[in-house]
Amino acid sequence: MPVRYIRVNPVADLFAPAVRAFGNIAVVGAVTPPAANPPADLLTVGTPVVFTNPSEARRRAPGDLGRAIALCFAQSPGPTVVTGVRVDSATPNWDAALTALETADVQIVCLANTPLNAAAAAATGAIRKLADHVVSVSTTGTDGAERIGVAMLVAGATDPTIVSGALASDRMVYVAHKSTEDVAAAVAGTIAGYEPHISMLLKQVNVSSAPFTPAEIQAINGSETFSSGPAGAGVNWLVDPPLFPGQGIYLGEGYTGNPGGKKYVDITRTVDNLSFLLKATLIRSIGNLRISRSGLRALVAQMEAVLDSQVRQEVIEGYDITVPILALLDKPPASLTPSELGQINDAQNQRVVEVLAAVDYAGAVHRIAITLKFE
Repeated sequence: MPVRYIRVNPVADLFAPAVRAFGNIAVVGAVTPPAANPPADLLTVGTPVVFTNPSEARRRAPGDLGRAIALCFAQSPGPTVVTGVRVDSATPNWDAALTALETADVQIVCLANTPLNAAAAAATGAIRKLADHVVSVSTTGTDGAERIGVAMLVAGATDPTIVSGALASDRMVYVAHKSTEDVAAAVAGTIAGYEPHISMLLKQVNVSSAPFTPAEIQAINGSETFSSGPAGAGVNWLVDPPLFPGQGIYLGEGYTGNPGGKKYVDITRTVDNLSFLLKATLIRSIGNLRISRSGLRALVAQMEAVLDSQVRQEVIEGYDITVPILALLDKPPASLTPSELGQINDAQNQRVVEVLAAVDYAGAVHRIAITLKFE
C-alpha cells in the first residue's frame, strides 16, 4: 500500500498534537434535559466537552447524546475518552457542531441516534455532512487531525445502494443492524478499542441485535464464490456467528464505504497512523538537516527508525524509501549532466526535498477456503 508525497509543513504542524491517540471518539447529538432540576453544568450547544465517565455523560447530556457516549464506553475494549458536542434538538446545526470539532484531537466521529435514511443521505442531510466533514478535515485540515466517520443504516435495512456518491468514502464506516440501540456509537467504541492495523472483522460489539438471514447478508454484502475474496458493497453488518461459543454480536466485516478504494477500515487507519508517525518524526529535521549527502542520509535514517518499528510489530511487511535528489548527490560530481546539476541547485535554493515512501501492508485473513478429500 503506497504512501507517497507526505508533505511536512512546519506552519501547519505547529498545531498538530504531539501524541496521536487513535481511539479518541467524538459524538454529536441532541440533549433532552429534564423539565425539573436540569443539571447546572448541562452541555451548551456547539461546545465540545471531553468525558471519561459514562455516568457523567448521561448526567450532563441526558438523551441521545448521553446514551451514545455511554454506549461508546460500554465496548470492550473501548475508548478512554469521548468528546460530546450538543446540537439543538429542534433544529440541529450539524455544520456548526462538526466545525467545532475540526481542531479537536479525535479520530472517530459519529452522530447520536441518527440512521442513514434518504433525508440523512441528501446533500443537506446529517450523515452526508458527517462524510463531508471527515473527508475535508482529513485532506485539508491540520496534520494529525485525520479521522473516520461511523454511521448506521435504518434498523432492518439491507440495501447498500444508499451508500453512493459522496457517502461512498473510505473514511466512512456503515453498519446494517436489527437493533433498537445506537449501533453507530457502539461500533465507533469498538473501533476505538483496537490499534489501527487490527481488522474489524469479527470484533465484538456490545449491543443487542436480531440476526440477519443468509439472504439478507448476501443482499448487504453481495455474492461470493468459494475461491473469491470478500465481495462487499460498502456496508458492514452485525452477526452472531454460530461457530463462536455462547452468544454475542460481532461485526460481520470491516469494510469502509468505498469498496473501490481503501476497502477495509484498518487500511485507512494504518495509513493515517504511518503518515502521522513519519510527519511527527520529520518535523524535527526541518531547519536542522542540510540538503547534502550526510543530511539526507540522516533524514532517511529517521524514517527507517519509524518504519523498522512497524515491521517488528508486524504492522507492515516491509518498505522502500526513495529520495531522488540523494541519488544525484551520490553520483560523482563530474558525471552529473546539466539537467541533474540544475535539479540539485533547485532543491538547495528552494530548500524543498521530495521523499517517496512505499510500504507493504499485509491485511488479516478474511476468508478461509477449505477443501476436504476423503479417500
